[in-house]
Amino acid sequence: MRKESKEITEQILTFIEESNEEESRFNELALKLFTYQFKFNLPYKKFCQKRRKTPLTVKNWREIPVIPIQAFKELVLSCEPAEEAEAVFMTSGTTNAEKRGKNHHPSLQVWDASMMTGFKQFVVPDGKKRAIFVLSPGEDLNKNSSLSRYLTMAVKHFGNENSRNFFNKDGLDMNSLVKALKESEERKEPVMLMGASFAYVHFLDYCKEHGNRFKLASGSRLFDTGGFKGQSREVKKEELYLSFEETFAISQKDCINMYGMTELSSQIYDQKFVFRDRLNTKMSSASWLKTLVLHPETLEPLKDGEIGILAHYDLANWNSCLAILTEDMGYKTADGLTLLGRAEGSEARGCSISVDQLMEAQQQ
Repeated sequence: MRKESKEITEQILTFIEESNEEESRFNELALKLFTYQFKFNLPYKKFCQKRRKTPLTVKNWREIPVIPIQAFKELVLSCEPAEEAEAVFMTSGTTNAEKRGKNHHPSLQVWDASMMTGFKQFVVPDGKKRAIFVLSPGEDLNKNSSLSRYLTMAVKHFGNENSRNFFNKDGLDMNSLVKALKESEERKEPVMLMGASFAYVHFLDYCKEHGNRFKLASGSRLFDTGGFKGQSREVKKEELYLSFEETFAISQKDCINMYGMTELSSQIYDQKFVFRDRLNTKMSSASWLKTLVLHPETLEPLKDGEIGILAHYDLANWNSCLAILTEDMGYKTADGLTLLGRAEGSEARGCSISVDQLMEAQQQ
């Protein structure tokens, strides 16, 4: 990596390690990162110039232009040579198999630091290692999936000797997972189930069909992530969590949801395990990722409680773009972030305009 890349990543790693909560420190590093990306990421530079935003005119992190998430499908957004990347994470392609969003990582050092530090803060703040049972593909089966790496890292760094992944090249090994859960139940050993939301649906169907129910040990937890886009059927979140309680004897207070995406290098979590004295289902992130709620048409910041499009500013996304405009709706309060699903119709007008500007800028 070039000298400037090493310098900026070292500063980001220090920020992550310290979990610095100071707004001024985040602002200082975000502006440095914006200057770096403006210099070395040509498609992003063109987009910023189209918006008349440069390192000379931007004075606060909130003013950094948010690039629409679709840009990761249309362009190569990489400060370092893309062909030299250690890893390339890709979107699932359920919307358009021909165009998959790509996030290039010259080194996974920052991504890994972000994942592990955030996991410790939101998922295992008690510091206890548990048997982690994974229901979704690991990194060995899908090297281009950020979720697969996430799950593999969780087992490697936070699981005990009984941890394992039950998803293989033939799919989810239902029989082995049932057996392992029954053995853990007999040993009264707490477990943590981890997987994409829809992976649980298949296993819950299997358990219902075969009459399997478990009473997992006290301290057991359930981790799910993602929605049901492109799946065979829709399942409401309330219905899914009720099934968790019926099948595993795990209450909602012991279930945690994670929101992540290929285009980001950090994750957002609900805060149930942080505030054990009260049930806080609002979501939050570590200090190196901040979220703004923007007006669907003007993309101007909204006040707390007002519904809009979510924009994420992720310092760990050092090689592509730190400021990303999503297609997700939500609102913020003092307790955290509430997700409301994908923007549709008129809600997405600001996103569409931003995409048009992005493509026009590339033709200049």
